[in-house]
Amino acid sequence: MTLGVQKTIQKTSAGEAKVAHDPAPARLPDNFTVDKDARYTGSVIEFNKWRGFGHIAVDQKGVVPGDKVFVHWKNIQSDDRFPRLQQGLQVEFGLMITNDWKGWNRVRCLKAKTLTLPGGGMVNIQDAMDAESMQFVGAQNFRYTGTVKFFDQFRGFGWVTLDEGFAMEDPVPKEIKVDAVELNTGGKPLRMRIDKLAIEFGIIKGKNGDYMAYNVTLPGGTPITQEAMEHRQEEGSQRFTGTIQWWHRWQGWGHILPDPGTTFPEAVQKKLDETASQAAKARSASGDGEQLRKGMDVFSMCSAKSEEKGKEKLLYFRKADCEWNLRTEIGKKVTYAVYLDDKGAGAKDVAPDGQELGEAQEFTGCMAKSPT
Repeated sequence: MTLGVQKTIQKTSAGEAKVAHDPAPARLPDNFTVDKDARYTGSVIEFNKWRGFGHIAVDQKGVVPGDKVFVHWKNIQSDDRFPRLQQGLQVEFGLMITNDWKGWNRVRCLKAKTLTLPGGGMVNIQDAMDAESMQFVGAQNFRYTGTVKFFDQFRGFGWVTLDEGFAMEDPVPKEIKVDAVELNTGGKPLRMRIDKLAIEFGIIKGKNGDYMAYNVTLPGGTPITQEAMEHRQEEGSQRFTGTIQWWHRWQGWGHILPDPGTTFPEAVQKKLDETASQAAKARSASGDGEQLRKGMDVFSMCSAKSEEKGKEKLLYFRKADCEWNLRTEIGKKVTYAVYLDDKGAGAKDVAPDGQELGEAQEFTGCMAKSPT
């Protein structure tokens, strides 16, 4: 079997042959290894922005089979709302081996990780590419305000309502369409409803004459993320270990019990103490039902139940903050970083204990959704 990127020959409508890359990374031999700390350089062969992956020609010959490596949009270090690469772009990256599904079998595959510009710079190229291909109402940097009327995450589009008071030469309607690719989510998948959300955006005119929202953000230009909406504050990059003590399967969140003797940053420890105190007061009150009637949120309710069982100080976490391959089972050993937000102290970047952060990547050969 030929290693490296598999190719097939397709015929264009004009009868010319063109090379089509197999969308999935090629299978690796069992004895192939990589240096997880090494950095390499190369140039982008091609990148499909709609499916979120491409291939890179590696400058250092002989390092990888076929001198080509697969890259997924999640491994692009970028502030762009829709991380992408451009053919011929010079890049720098590391290498990682993952276990992906091919048919009914799991195989070892090679992928690029932590991809940057040469020297470590962020790959921020979307604005320049948009300037060359889009027609703007006013200018690319003009911003308007409005509200999301609705957004269908599964179909990848919605409508926004423009605020009153904007004078424009173009006949822009009161309501315009927004595609998923124009939601600035900070390079992260959108995992929440945004109906009725206050936003700001630019406006572009499509080839068919329709007007659409462009680069949609929160007011002030902040990406639309749950972290921003809940005022999340990162508390360092240190990783801790613990055990999943409780998990709400249908709502997608639960609690992690830190390992004994864990020392958190002072602000996190203070918030955990406050939460434990609130849970203790809830236990001494008149019961769960009455607490809910008085406005106690579900998070505090479940904290109270867990505290009643073991008097532990627990960290809240969501499925969106987990590595994709983590099986959220009670008793599962995990590693994580910590943060604070409006709800208290939480865990993020939750991964199976023993796994290098970012080492697991989903199979993208049949990827149908856009990176937003």
